[in-house]
Amino acid sequence: MSTIYLDYNATTPVDPRVLDAMMPFFSNRFGNASSRHHAYGCDAAEAVEAVRGQVASVIGADPREIVFTSGATESNNLAILGVAGAPMYASKGNHIITVATEHRSVLDPCEHLERKGYQVTWLGVDSQGCLNLQHLADAITDQTILVSVMHANNEIGVLHPLREIGAICKERGVLFHTDGTQSFGKEPIDVGSFGIDLLSASAHKIYGPKGVGFLYLRRRDPHVRCEPLLHGGGHERGLRSGTLNVPGIVGMGAAATLCSQEMAAEQARIRRLRNRLERGICSALDGVHVNGHPERRLANTTNLSFAGVDGDDLMKRMPGIAVSSSSACTSAALQPSYVLGALGCDEERIRGSVRFSLGRFTTAAEIGIVVASVVESVKALRATTRS
Repeated sequence: MSTIYLDYNATTPVDPRVLDAMMPFFSNRFGNASSRHHAYGCDAAEAVEAVRGQVASVIGADPREIVFTSGATESNNLAILGVAGAPMYASKGNHIITVATEHRSVLDPCEHLERKGYQVTWLGVDSQGCLNLQHLADAITDQTILVSVMHANNEIGVLHPLREIGAICKERGVLFHTDGTQSFGKEPIDVGSFGIDLLSASAHKIYGPKGVGFLYLRRRDPHVRCEPLLHGGGHERGLRSGTLNVPGIVGMGAAATLCSQEMAAEQARIRRLRNRLERGICSALDGVHVNGHPERRLANTTNLSFAGVDGDDLMKRMPGIAVSSSSACTSAALQPSYVLGALGCDEERIRGSVRFSLGRFTTAAEIGIVVASVVESVKALRATTRS
């Protein structure tokens, strides 16, 4: 039996339609987008600018507000360290606000700045992973320069209310950055009405290639300033030096367009499959807990804890099913999930957790197989423990 893939929050397969769009840029359309003095370079540059428009249209942005990067980790670092390093913000203050359940590519830059003398407020969440907006508002001071709150959590799928957060930041004159890695192309986002000043995303979460992403930076009301992390050529209007990954960028554009066109129908179908998975498991087993908010979450994500079962042991019993027991980006660290810890889960519940994340190529037949396999495996593990 081939492996059933339910780890779409870690990465997605490249859609064949995306690969078709990319292929010419690996062969006859190989130009450097910075070499605009000949036809090859002009062709590459035109393709890149077309993608700027494709990506911008998904979030209601101006194409000139899109900066291409190697992925969301770089985009998050550029947003946070870039704003902190910009003289106009440094002169205002040195206070940043973020949330304890953010991805490490947000938490680590904030910790780096804290070691440099910046003040960082780490907001907590409730038992369902939700942020208290009053706590956010109360944390803002006249020294605050940036609030960074992700849209969708990668481990539990919980969605934070961007529009409300943006309104708070706008009222207080503070920049608002959101890590949109898990929600871009899956949830409606409008940077204007949501009051978002900076937004990060990756192509490989939306059926595009790895190694490419973007950062949105608002140009008006306010004009966001950002110090570059990379120097050497002044590419991307001086914000991100380096030869552009043209095939990857083209793939990201194709992937973004497909997601935008198919978002409503695709997410509705995936949500039905996710709910079928949850109901099937929870109706057949006792001691199963859904981690996170039952409604305010991504359509494709369910994080389940199984009482009396170790998540890693459960995965080992199901080699034909690809799921995750923790964030893929922290899997090298053998420690309980800090996200579930922030929800107040005890160590047993954390260690008994498994994340199932569905996607474009998940089928109803696969869900039936997964439900049966999980139920059989959990019962067997519990029986072994009791004996």
